[in-house]
Amino acid sequence: VVFVPFSGGHPNGMAQDVVTGFLNDKGEARGRPVGVAVDKSGALLIADDVGNTVWRVTAAPGST
Repeated sequence: VVFVPFSGGHPNGMAQDVVTGFLNDKGEARGRPVGVAVDKSGALLIADDVGNTVWRVTAAPGST
């Protein structure tokens, strides 16, 4: 899952990894992100159709 900065409706910088680790050492999927959303608290929700899971990602304490 990556973040791409935008400015004026257009990409404005390089993609930055946000969540990684969906592949094992053999390149096999441990998870497959298929959708993202943001909840009311600002957490990133990532739907994973391999693990049948919704991951909730928040900023580390003190990082914002």
